[in-house]
Amino acid sequence: MWKGRFAQDTSSLVQQFGESISYDWRLYPHDIAGSIAHARAQKQAGLLTDEEFSSIEKGLKEILADIEAGRFEFKASLEDIHMNVEAELTKRIGAAGAKLHTARSRNDQVATDTRLYCRTEIDLLVAAISELQSALLDRAEKYAATVLPGYTHLQRGQPVTVGHHLLAYVEMLERDKGRLSDARKRLNISPLGSGALAGSTINLDRRAIAAELGFDGVTTNSMDAIADRDYIAEVLFATGLCGVHLSRLSEDLILWCTAEFGFVIFSDAHTTGSSLMPQKKNPDVCELTRGKTGRLVGNLMNLLMAVKGLPLTYNRDLQEDKPPLFDSIDTLKLVLAVNTEMIAAMEIREERALAAASDPMLLATDLADWLVKQGVPFRHAHELVGKAVAESVKTGVQLDQLDLTKIDAAYNDDAKQVFNLQRALAARTNPGSPSIENVKAEIARWRKG
Repeated sequence: MWKGRFAQDTSSLVQQFGESISYDWRLYPHDIAGSIAHARAQKQAGLLTDEEFSSIEKGLKEILADIEAGRFEFKASLEDIHMNVEAELTKRIGAAGAKLHTARSRNDQVATDTRLYCRTEIDLLVAAISELQSALLDRAEKYAATVLPGYTHLQRGQPVTVGHHLLAYVEMLERDKGRLSDARKRLNISPLGSGALAGSTINLDRRAIAAELGFDGVTTNSMDAIADRDYIAEVLFATGLCGVHLSRLSEDLILWCTAEFGFVIFSDAHTTGSSLMPQKKNPDVCELTRGKTGRLVGNLMNLLMAVKGLPLTYNRDLQEDKPPLFDSIDTLKLVLAVNTEMIAAMEIREERALAAASDPMLLATDLADWLVKQGVPFRHAHELVGKAVAESVKTGVQLDQLDLTKIDAAYNDDAKQVFNLQRALAARTNPGSPSIENVKAEIARWRKG
Protein backbone atom coordinates (compact mmCIF):
# COMPACT_ATOMS: atom_id res chain seq x y z
CA MET A 1 0.00 0.00 0.00
CA TRP A 2 3.01 2.28 0.34
CA LYS A 3 5.34 0.72 -2.24
CA GLY A 4 5.84 3.99 -4.14
CA ARG A 5 7.81 5.51 -1.26
CA PHE A 6 9.84 2.47 -0.22
CA ALA A 7 12.56 0.58 -2.06
CA GLN A 8 12.68 -2.38 0.34
CA ASP A 9 10.04 -4.85 1.38
CA THR A 10 8.95 -4.75 4.99
CA SER A 11 10.91 -7.17 7.16
CA SER A 12 8.98 -10.32 7.94
CA LEU A 13 9.66 -9.70 11.62
CA VAL A 14 8.25 -6.18 11.36
CA GLN A 15 5.21 -7.61 9.58
CA GLN A 16 4.72 -10.06 12.42
CA PHE A 17 5.22 -7.29 14.97
CA GLY A 18 2.87 -4.84 13.29
CA GLU A 19 0.00 -6.99 12.02
CA SER A 20 -3.41 -6.67 13.63
CA ILE A 21 -5.44 -8.97 11.42
CA SER A 22 -5.07 -11.75 14.01
CA TYR A 23 -7.56 -9.85 16.16
CA ASP A 24 -9.13 -7.01 14.16
CA TRP A 25 -10.59 -9.49 11.64
CA ARG A 26 -13.73 -9.36 13.74
CA LEU A 27 -14.37 -5.81 12.54
CA TYR A 28 -15.17 -7.19 9.08
CA PRO A 29 -18.97 -6.55 9.04
CA HIS A 30 -18.44 -2.98 10.15
CA ASP A 31 -15.54 -2.41 7.77
CA ILE A 32 -17.61 -3.69 4.85
CA ALA A 33 -20.68 -1.65 5.85
CA GLY A 34 -18.51 1.46 6.10
CA SER A 35 -16.93 0.75 2.72
CA ILE A 36 -20.30 0.39 1.01
CA ALA A 37 -21.52 3.67 2.50
CA HIS A 38 -18.25 5.35 1.48
CA ALA A 39 -18.52 3.99 -2.06
CA ARG A 40 -22.09 5.23 -2.33
CA ALA A 41 -20.92 8.72 -1.39
CA GLN A 42 -18.17 8.43 -4.01
CA LYS A 43 -20.80 7.60 -6.62
CA GLN A 44 -22.93 10.56 -5.56
CA ALA A 45 -19.84 12.78 -5.87
CA GLY A 46 -19.18 11.50 -9.40
CA LEU A 47 -16.05 9.58 -8.46
CA LEU A 48 -17.60 6.22 -9.35
CA THR A 49 -19.94 5.26 -12.13
CA ASP A 50 -23.12 3.36 -11.34
CA GLU A 51 -21.49 0.24 -12.73
CA GLU A 52 -18.36 0.69 -10.61
CA PHE A 53 -20.40 1.22 -7.46
CA SER A 54 -22.55 -1.82 -8.19
CA SER A 55 -19.42 -3.89 -8.73
CA ILE A 56 -17.90 -2.67 -5.46
CA GLU A 57 -21.10 -3.27 -3.48
CA LYS A 58 -21.59 -6.74 -4.96
CA GLY A 59 -17.94 -7.65 -4.38
CA LEU A 60 -17.99 -6.48 -0.78
CA LYS A 61 -21.17 -8.41 -0.04
CA GLU A 62 -19.63 -11.53 -1.54
CA ILE A 63 -16.56 -11.08 0.64
CA LEU A 64 -18.84 -10.66 3.66
CA ALA A 65 -20.59 -13.91 2.80
CA ASP A 66 -17.27 -15.72 2.33
CA ILE A 67 -15.95 -14.51 5.71
CA GLU A 68 -19.14 -15.55 7.48
CA ALA A 69 -18.97 -18.97 5.79
CA GLY A 70 -15.32 -19.41 6.82
CA ARG A 71 -14.06 -19.38 3.23
CA PHE A 72 -11.95 -16.22 3.43
CA GLU A 73 -8.19 -16.38 4.02
CA PHE A 74 -6.87 -13.51 6.10
CA LYS A 75 -3.26 -12.61 5.35
CA ALA A 76 -0.90 -11.18 7.94
CA SER A 77 1.18 -9.60 5.15
CA LEU A 78 -1.77 -7.24 4.53
CA GLU A 79 -1.65 -6.16 8.17
CA ASP A 80 -5.26 -5.43 9.03
CA ILE A 81 -8.89 -6.00 8.17
CA HIS A 82 -9.04 -2.91 5.96
CA MET A 83 -6.29 -3.98 3.58
CA ASN A 84 -7.38 -7.62 3.58
CA VAL A 85 -10.85 -6.62 2.40
CA GLU A 86 -9.65 -3.98 -0.06
CA ALA A 87 -6.97 -6.21 -1.60
CA GLU A 88 -9.42 -9.06 -2.05
CA LEU A 89 -12.00 -6.70 -3.55
CA THR A 90 -9.48 -5.35 -6.07
CA LYS A 91 -8.40 -8.88 -6.90
CA ARG A 92 -12.02 -9.83 -7.60
CA ILE A 93 -13.33 -6.76 -9.46
CA GLY A 94 -10.22 -5.03 -10.77
CA ALA A 95 -9.65 -1.27 -11.11
CA ALA A 96 -12.89 -0.22 -9.43
CA GLY A 97 -11.66 -1.79 -6.21
CA ALA A 98 -8.57 0.39 -6.29
CA LYS A 99 -10.80 3.49 -6.29
CA LEU A 100 -12.51 2.61 -3.02
CA HIS A 101 -9.90 4.22 -0.77
CA THR A 102 -10.28 7.64 -2.40
CA ALA A 103 -10.94 10.37 0.23
CA ARG A 104 -10.40 8.19 3.26
CA SER A 105 -7.55 6.84 5.36
CA ARG A 106 -7.17 3.72 7.41
CA ASN A 107 -7.19 6.17 10.33
CA ASP A 108 -10.77 7.32 9.89
CA GLN A 109 -11.72 3.85 8.66
CA VAL A 110 -10.66 2.09 11.85
CA ALA A 111 -12.18 4.83 14.00
CA THR A 112 -15.47 4.22 12.20
CA ASP A 113 -15.23 0.46 12.44
CA THR A 114 -14.54 0.44 16.18
CA ARG A 115 -17.42 2.83 16.89
CA LEU A 116 -19.76 0.58 14.93
CA TYR A 117 -18.38 -2.45 16.76
CA CYS A 118 -18.83 -0.81 20.17
CA ARG A 119 -22.38 0.21 19.29
CA THR A 120 -23.33 -3.34 18.34
CA GLU A 121 -21.65 -4.92 21.35
CA ILE A 122 -23.16 -2.42 23.79
CA ASP A 123 -26.62 -3.45 22.60
CA LEU A 124 -25.72 -7.10 23.22
CA LEU A 125 -24.25 -6.36 26.65
CA VAL A 126 -27.30 -4.37 27.73
CA ALA A 127 -29.52 -7.26 26.69
CA ALA A 128 -27.30 -9.74 28.57
CA ILE A 129 -27.38 -7.60 31.71
CA SER A 130 -31.17 -7.49 31.48
CA GLU A 131 -31.22 -11.29 31.37
CA LEU A 132 -29.16 -11.46 34.55
CA GLN A 133 -31.46 -8.92 36.18
CA SER A 134 -34.42 -11.12 35.27
CA ALA A 135 -32.76 -14.13 36.91
CA LEU A 136 -32.06 -12.09 40.04
CA LEU A 137 -35.65 -10.86 40.07
CA ASP A 138 -36.94 -14.42 39.84
CA ARG A 139 -34.85 -15.41 42.87
CA ALA A 140 -35.78 -12.20 44.70
CA GLU A 141 -39.45 -12.93 44.13
CA LYS A 142 -39.16 -16.52 45.33
CA TYR A 143 -37.31 -15.43 48.46
CA ALA A 144 -38.92 -12.03 48.98
CA ALA A 145 -39.91 -12.92 52.54
CA THR A 146 -36.88 -15.07 53.43
CA VAL A 147 -35.13 -13.32 56.29
CA LEU A 148 -31.36 -13.30 56.65
CA PRO A 149 -28.81 -11.06 58.35
CA GLY A 150 -27.52 -7.98 56.62
CA TYR A 151 -23.85 -7.35 57.27
CA THR A 152 -21.44 -4.50 57.78
CA HIS A 153 -17.74 -5.27 58.22
CA LEU A 154 -18.85 -8.87 57.55
CA GLN A 155 -20.45 -8.80 61.00
CA ARG A 156 -24.16 -9.32 61.48
CA GLY A 157 -25.90 -5.99 61.50
CA GLN A 158 -29.67 -5.90 60.98
CA PRO A 159 -32.28 -8.20 59.47
CA VAL A 160 -33.10 -7.94 55.77
CA THR A 161 -34.57 -10.38 53.28
CA VAL A 162 -32.92 -12.37 50.52
CA GLY A 163 -35.17 -10.51 48.07
CA HIS A 164 -33.92 -7.14 49.30
CA HIS A 165 -30.31 -8.29 49.14
CA LEU A 166 -30.61 -9.53 45.56
CA LEU A 167 -32.45 -6.38 44.48
CA ALA A 168 -29.36 -4.40 45.48
CA TYR A 169 -27.53 -6.09 42.60
CA VAL A 170 -30.41 -5.44 40.23
CA GLU A 171 -29.92 -1.75 41.05
CA MET A 172 -26.17 -1.94 40.39
CA LEU A 173 -26.71 -3.67 37.07
CA GLU A 174 -29.23 -1.04 36.04
CA ARG A 175 -26.57 1.61 36.54
CA ASP A 176 -24.21 -0.49 34.43
CA LYS A 177 -26.78 -0.53 31.63
CA GLY A 178 -27.16 3.22 31.98
CA ARG A 179 -23.43 3.82 31.67
CA LEU A 180 -23.19 1.62 28.59
CA SER A 181 -26.22 3.28 27.01
CA ASP A 182 -24.79 6.70 27.79
CA ALA A 183 -21.46 5.73 26.20
CA ARG A 184 -23.38 4.49 23.15
CA LYS A 185 -24.99 7.90 22.68
CA ARG A 186 -21.64 9.67 22.87
CA LEU A 187 -19.80 7.33 20.50
CA ASN A 188 -22.53 7.29 17.87
CA ILE A 189 -21.04 9.99 15.64
CA SER A 190 -19.17 9.27 12.44
CA PRO A 191 -15.47 10.11 12.01
CA LEU A 192 -15.47 8.85 8.40
CA GLY A 193 -14.28 11.66 6.13
CA SER A 194 -11.69 12.93 8.60
CA GLY A 195 -8.97 11.29 6.52
CA ALA A 196 -5.56 10.76 8.03
CA LEU A 197 -5.96 13.87 10.20
CA ALA A 198 -7.02 16.84 8.04
CA GLY A 199 -9.92 15.60 5.97
CA SER A 200 -9.57 15.52 2.20
CA THR A 201 -9.69 17.94 -0.72
CA ILE A 202 -12.20 15.50 -2.21
CA ASN A 203 -15.29 16.34 -0.22
CA LEU A 204 -17.82 13.55 0.13
CA ASP A 205 -21.19 13.92 1.86
CA ARG A 206 -20.19 12.92 5.37
CA ARG A 207 -23.69 13.35 6.75
CA ALA A 208 -25.17 11.02 4.15
CA ILE A 209 -22.53 8.40 4.99
CA ALA A 210 -23.25 8.82 8.70
CA ALA A 211 -27.00 8.46 8.17
CA GLU A 212 -26.55 5.27 6.14
CA LEU A 213 -24.46 3.77 8.94
CA GLY A 214 -26.96 4.75 11.64
CA PHE A 215 -24.83 7.45 13.24
CA ASP A 216 -26.51 10.45 14.86
CA GLY A 217 -24.14 12.92 13.24
CA VAL A 218 -20.53 13.56 12.25
CA THR A 219 -17.45 14.58 14.18
CA THR A 220 -16.59 18.28 13.96
CA ASN A 221 -12.80 18.24 14.33
CA SER A 222 -10.80 15.94 12.07
CA MET A 223 -7.80 15.76 14.40
CA ASP A 224 -9.86 14.83 17.44
CA ALA A 225 -11.86 12.34 15.37
CA ILE A 226 -8.69 10.44 14.50
CA ALA A 227 -7.01 10.65 17.92
CA ASP A 228 -10.10 10.04 20.05
CA ARG A 229 -10.33 6.79 21.97
CA ASP A 230 -12.48 8.17 24.79
CA TYR A 231 -15.39 6.05 23.65
CA ILE A 232 -13.36 2.87 24.07
CA ALA A 233 -12.21 4.03 27.51
CA GLU A 234 -15.84 4.64 28.47
CA VAL A 235 -16.86 1.18 27.30
CA LEU A 236 -13.95 -0.37 29.19
CA PHE A 237 -14.81 1.58 32.32
CA ALA A 238 -18.45 0.49 32.11
CA THR A 239 -17.52 -3.15 31.54
CA GLY A 240 -14.92 -2.98 34.30
CA LEU A 241 -17.38 -1.55 36.83
CA CYS A 242 -19.99 -4.10 35.81
CA GLY A 243 -17.36 -6.75 36.49
CA VAL A 244 -16.71 -5.23 39.91
CA HIS A 245 -20.42 -5.47 40.71
CA LEU A 246 -20.50 -9.10 39.62
CA SER A 247 -17.38 -9.77 41.66
CA ARG A 248 -19.09 -8.38 44.75
CA LEU A 249 -22.11 -10.58 44.09
CA SER A 250 -19.75 -13.51 43.67
CA GLU A 251 -18.10 -12.79 47.00
CA ASP A 252 -21.48 -12.74 48.76
CA LEU A 253 -22.42 -16.05 47.17
CA ILE A 254 -19.04 -17.64 47.91
CA LEU A 255 -19.55 -16.80 51.57
CA TRP A 256 -23.18 -17.90 51.53
CA CYS A 257 -22.37 -21.38 50.19
CA THR A 258 -19.75 -22.15 52.85
CA ALA A 259 -20.63 -24.55 55.65
CA GLU A 260 -20.17 -21.65 58.06
CA PHE A 261 -22.96 -19.62 56.43
CA GLY A 262 -24.88 -22.33 54.64
CA PHE A 263 -27.41 -19.99 53.05
CA VAL A 264 -27.17 -21.04 49.41
CA ILE A 265 -27.05 -24.22 47.35
CA PHE A 266 -25.68 -24.16 43.80
CA SER A 267 -26.66 -26.81 41.31
CA ASP A 268 -24.16 -29.52 40.44
CA ALA A 269 -24.10 -28.10 36.92
CA HIS A 270 -22.61 -24.83 38.16
CA THR A 271 -20.02 -26.15 40.59
CA THR A 272 -16.94 -28.33 40.39
CA GLY A 273 -15.35 -30.98 42.56
CA SER A 274 -11.87 -31.70 43.78
CA SER A 275 -9.39 -34.11 42.23
CA LEU A 276 -8.35 -35.13 45.75
CA MET A 277 -11.16 -34.38 48.22
CA PRO A 278 -14.32 -36.23 47.19
CA GLN A 279 -16.61 -34.23 49.44
CA LYS A 280 -15.89 -30.86 47.83
CA LYS A 281 -18.39 -28.79 45.87
CA ASN A 282 -16.65 -25.62 44.76
CA PRO A 283 -18.25 -22.33 43.59
CA ASP A 284 -15.90 -21.99 40.62
CA VAL A 285 -18.25 -19.78 38.59
CA CYS A 286 -18.19 -17.20 41.38
CA GLU A 287 -14.45 -17.50 41.86
CA LEU A 288 -13.71 -17.14 38.16
CA THR A 289 -16.06 -14.17 37.95
CA ARG A 290 -14.16 -12.56 40.79
CA GLY A 291 -10.86 -13.36 39.08
CA LYS A 292 -11.87 -12.19 35.61
CA THR A 293 -12.78 -8.80 37.03
CA GLY A 294 -9.05 -8.17 37.28
CA ARG A 295 -8.83 -8.60 33.51
CA LEU A 296 -11.67 -6.16 32.94
CA VAL A 297 -10.11 -3.50 35.16
CA GLY A 298 -6.67 -4.22 33.72
CA ASN A 299 -7.94 -3.72 30.18
CA LEU A 300 -9.08 -0.22 31.09
CA MET A 301 -5.65 0.56 32.53
CA ASN A 302 -4.06 -0.93 29.40
CA LEU A 303 -5.90 1.51 27.15
CA LEU A 304 -5.37 4.55 29.35
CA MET A 305 -1.64 3.89 29.49
CA ALA A 306 -1.52 3.44 25.71
CA VAL A 307 -3.08 6.84 25.00
CA LYS A 308 -1.88 8.98 27.92
CA GLY A 309 1.23 10.38 26.22
CA LEU A 310 0.24 10.43 22.55
CA PRO A 311 0.52 13.63 20.56
CA LEU A 312 -2.19 14.37 18.00
CA THR A 313 -3.22 12.66 15.89
CA TYR A 314 -2.73 9.02 14.93
CA ASN A 315 0.10 6.98 16.39
CA ARG A 316 0.59 3.27 15.90
CA ASP A 317 0.18 2.84 19.66
CA LEU A 318 -3.54 3.18 18.99
CA GLN A 319 -3.49 -0.24 17.37
CA GLU A 320 -3.27 -1.50 20.95
CA ASP A 321 -6.78 -0.26 21.69
CA LYS A 322 -8.52 -3.27 20.22
CA PRO A 323 -7.12 -6.28 22.15
CA PRO A 324 -8.31 -4.93 25.52
CA LEU A 325 -11.64 -3.87 24.00
CA PHE A 326 -12.30 -7.23 22.39
CA ASP A 327 -11.17 -9.10 25.49
CA SER A 328 -13.40 -7.10 27.82
CA ILE A 329 -16.44 -7.51 25.59
CA ASP A 330 -15.87 -11.26 25.20
CA THR A 331 -15.13 -11.74 28.89
CA LEU A 332 -18.11 -9.80 30.20
CA LYS A 333 -20.54 -11.46 27.79
CA LEU A 334 -19.45 -14.89 29.00
CA VAL A 335 -19.47 -13.84 32.66
CA LEU A 336 -23.01 -12.46 32.32
CA ALA A 337 -24.29 -15.56 30.55
CA VAL A 338 -22.86 -18.07 33.02
CA ASN A 339 -23.96 -16.05 36.05
CA THR A 340 -27.48 -15.76 34.65
CA GLU A 341 -27.65 -19.52 34.29
CA MET A 342 -26.19 -20.11 37.76
CA ILE A 343 -28.47 -17.63 39.53
CA ALA A 344 -31.55 -19.07 37.82
CA ALA A 345 -30.75 -22.50 39.32
CA MET A 346 -29.64 -21.25 42.75
CA GLU A 347 -31.59 -22.25 45.86
CA ILE A 348 -31.64 -20.59 49.28
CA ARG A 349 -31.65 -22.65 52.47
CA GLU A 350 -34.36 -20.64 54.13
CA GLU A 351 -34.13 -22.34 57.52
CA ARG A 352 -30.39 -21.55 57.80
CA ALA A 353 -30.94 -17.94 56.77
CA LEU A 354 -33.75 -17.53 59.30
CA ALA A 355 -31.72 -19.14 62.07
CA ALA A 356 -28.88 -16.68 61.45
CA ALA A 357 -31.30 -13.76 61.34
CA SER A 358 -32.98 -14.83 64.59
CA ASP A 359 -30.02 -13.67 66.66
CA PRO A 360 -31.63 -10.99 68.89
CA MET A 361 -28.47 -8.90 68.62
CA LEU A 362 -29.64 -7.95 65.09
CA LEU A 363 -32.45 -5.97 66.72
CA ALA A 364 -30.21 -3.95 69.03
CA THR A 365 -30.71 -0.87 66.87
CA ASP A 366 -34.47 -1.43 66.98
CA LEU A 367 -34.19 -1.43 70.76
CA ALA A 368 -32.40 1.92 70.61
CA ASP A 369 -35.16 3.22 68.34
CA TRP A 370 -37.74 2.03 70.87
CA LEU A 371 -35.97 4.06 73.58
CA VAL A 372 -35.97 7.11 71.31
CA LYS A 373 -39.73 6.74 70.93
CA GLN A 374 -39.94 6.84 74.75
CA GLY A 375 -38.21 10.22 74.67
CA VAL A 376 -34.61 9.11 75.27
CA PRO A 377 -32.05 11.05 73.17
CA PHE A 378 -30.50 8.72 70.59
CA ARG A 379 -26.93 8.98 71.90
CA HIS A 380 -28.09 8.04 75.38
CA ALA A 381 -30.31 5.30 73.95
CA HIS A 382 -27.29 3.95 72.05
CA GLU A 383 -25.33 3.86 75.31
CA LEU A 384 -28.12 2.06 77.18
CA VAL A 385 -28.44 -0.61 74.51
CA GLY A 386 -24.67 -0.96 74.50
CA LYS A 387 -24.82 -1.70 78.23
CA ALA A 388 -27.50 -4.31 77.60
CA VAL A 389 -25.38 -5.92 74.90
CA ALA A 390 -22.35 -5.96 77.20
CA GLU A 391 -24.44 -7.64 79.89
CA SER A 392 -25.66 -10.24 77.44
CA VAL A 393 -22.11 -11.03 76.35
CA LYS A 394 -20.89 -11.14 79.93
CA THR A 395 -23.63 -13.38 81.29
CA GLY A 396 -24.36 -15.46 78.20
CA VAL A 397 -28.03 -14.56 78.46
CA GLN A 398 -29.64 -13.71 75.10
CA LEU A 399 -30.38 -10.01 74.69
CA ASP A 400 -34.11 -10.65 74.42
CA GLN A 401 -34.05 -12.67 77.66
CA LEU A 402 -32.38 -10.03 79.85
CA ASP A 403 -34.32 -8.13 82.48
CA LEU A 404 -33.71 -4.77 80.83
CA THR A 405 -35.37 -2.84 83.69
CA LYS A 406 -32.35 -3.72 85.87
CA ILE A 407 -30.05 -1.93 83.40
CA ASP A 408 -31.87 1.40 83.37
CA ALA A 409 -35.23 2.84 84.38
CA ALA A 410 -35.79 3.99 80.78
CA TYR A 411 -36.65 0.38 79.96
CA ASN A 412 -39.96 -1.24 80.78
CA ASP A 413 -41.56 -4.60 80.01
CA ASP A 414 -42.83 -3.34 76.66
CA ALA A 415 -39.26 -3.11 75.40
CA LYS A 416 -39.20 -6.84 74.69
CA GLN A 417 -41.82 -6.35 71.99
CA VAL A 418 -38.92 -5.16 69.87
CA PHE A 419 -37.59 -8.72 69.60
CA ASN A 420 -40.05 -9.90 66.99
CA LEU A 421 -38.36 -10.41 63.67
CA GLN A 422 -41.45 -10.13 61.48
CA ARG A 423 -42.62 -7.01 63.29
CA ALA A 424 -39.16 -5.48 62.99
CA LEU A 425 -39.13 -6.06 59.23
CA ALA A 426 -42.70 -4.85 58.80
CA ALA A 427 -41.76 -1.58 60.51
CA ARG A 428 -39.18 -0.80 57.83
CA THR A 429 -41.63 0.83 55.44
CA ASN A 430 -39.65 3.87 54.34
CA PRO A 431 -38.85 3.84 50.58
CA GLY A 432 -35.81 1.68 49.97
CA SER A 433 -36.17 -0.23 53.24
CA PRO A 434 -36.50 -4.03 53.43
CA SER A 435 -40.07 -4.60 54.60
CA ILE A 436 -41.52 -7.55 52.75
CA GLU A 437 -44.21 -5.32 51.24
CA ASN A 438 -41.53 -2.93 49.99
CA VAL A 439 -39.57 -5.79 48.48
CA LYS A 440 -42.60 -7.14 46.67
CA ALA A 441 -43.49 -3.67 45.41
CA GLU A 442 -39.95 -3.18 44.12
CA ILE A 443 -40.04 -6.51 42.31
CA ALA A 444 -43.35 -5.51 40.70
CA ARG A 445 -41.85 -2.17 39.68
CA TRP A 446 -38.86 -3.84 38.06
CA ARG A 447 -41.12 -6.31 36.29
CA LYS A 448 -43.26 -3.50 34.93
CA GLY A 449 -40.46 -1.17 33.93
